[in-house]
Amino acid sequence: MMKNTSRVQPDSASMHGTQRRRLGGAALAAAFSLFALSIAWHESHGPDPRSSDEMPITQARADDAAQAADGGATLAGPAANGELVKRGQYLTRAADCAACHTADPSRPFAGGLPISTPFGTIVTPNITPDPDTGIGQWSDADFMRAMHEGIGKGGERLYPAFPYTAYTRVTDQDVLAIRAYLNTLAPIHYTPPANDLKFPFNQRWLMALWNLFNFTEGRFVPDPKQSPEWNRGAYLVEGLAHCEECHTPRNFMEGLKSSARFSGAVQAGWHAFNITPDKLSGVGDWRDDELVSYLSSGAAPGRANAAGPMGEVVANSTQYLTPVDLRSIVVYLRSVPAVSGGDTRPRHQWGNPAADVTALRGTTITGVNGAQLFVANCATCHSWTGQGVGASAPGAYPSLIHNSTVGANDANNLALVILRGVNRTTAHADVLMPAFGGHLDDEQIAAITNYVTKQFGNPQATITTGEVAKLRTLQ
Repeated sequence: MMKNTSRVQPDSASMHGTQRRRLGGAALAAAFSLFALSIAWHESHGPDPRSSDEMPITQARADDAAQAADGGATLAGPAANGELVKRGQYLTRAADCAACHTADPSRPFAGGLPISTPFGTIVTPNITPDPDTGIGQWSDADFMRAMHEGIGKGGERLYPAFPYTAYTRVTDQDVLAIRAYLNTLAPIHYTPPANDLKFPFNQRWLMALWNLFNFTEGRFVPDPKQSPEWNRGAYLVEGLAHCEECHTPRNFMEGLKSSARFSGAVQAGWHAFNITPDKLSGVGDWRDDELVSYLSSGAAPGRANAAGPMGEVVANSTQYLTPVDLRSIVVYLRSVPAVSGGDTRPRHQWGNPAADVTALRGTTITGVNGAQLFVANCATCHSWTGQGVGASAPGAYPSLIHNSTVGANDANNLALVILRGVNRTTAHADVLMPAFGGHLDDEQIAAITNYVTKQFGNPQATITTGEVAKLRTLQ
């Protein structure tokens, strides 16, 4: 008589399932171990922050003045220090440090500016030489490590709202020049508010993992196959000016999408437009002198007028760049791969003059009417036809026709300009547009925006009252 053993012998499917679970657990443990080992190796074998540049950036200089300033830094005595500080001020402007580290104009470089991110709010630190609340007790090596590796004085990981991912390309000499200039600032005793990041994003050690996927440490190396002008432009655009931080879209980790460099992105509601050579979506149809004019003054008549964050970049940074450096930036941008954004025509080729003012005479208006609101609030400066006042003069009120903000395929920038106004001061002109957010409600802002895009710009670009309300809250 045979015994029934089915109750004590597991079937084949059960055995295979158990084996799969064990193998899966082992694989997960192995993956975690490899990750931990990779971080440990990275920490122990990372580059020495005191290492010299891979190649002297003087090979990439496009102007003798810049070379002379760098050379002066190697001399002894007060003259050398003066040249170093002067060079540092120029580089600090090129890097636009003031834009993020100045929340209150009465406290320049003392930080406190809140930066909205998908993971919470990051508040910029004080970088004045105050010993208690600033960087007065930082050594040059501490400063270099922060700029090149994103690591603070106490060994804490810095968040990439500080663009160390770009500044890592800046040469040691230029970093030390920036440090020398910051040391001459008035120390301001001010502790900015703390960051507001929820768990786990408030755990700085996680930045080690982020860096593995989104950061490559190393100085800029000039390309011997390219001209000095191209190399200088690449050094500025990829490093000091960190243009990709705004003009390149981001992945799910908020790292830059290298496959879509300079193709445009949205930052705190503002659309940083495509600056690749694509003729429809980018700046491929712009002349070189128009790009230089836009960077130096914020205005390229018939093309665009800088507002919002880009207006601040012009006012704080690019207006101070030498003509040679501006041309170098243009040369480099001309060489990057063109990326199409799907536009059917360039942003600056939309629009026709309006004649609504005559149609409104004697008409009873009920409800919120965009044309009426435009005539009442905008026509004094931009003309009721939308053609502006002053043509291409430095202080002109720009035309809304052939205007890249109005002709964009989304209406966010236009709505934000109406909400917040424009205040751009350069050597060319003081440009002021009042902010209407204080006395027009969200429905009225949306009505004006939609009227302007329909009449003078891209009629496909519309905005709702709810979207205006959301833009109003963004920092």
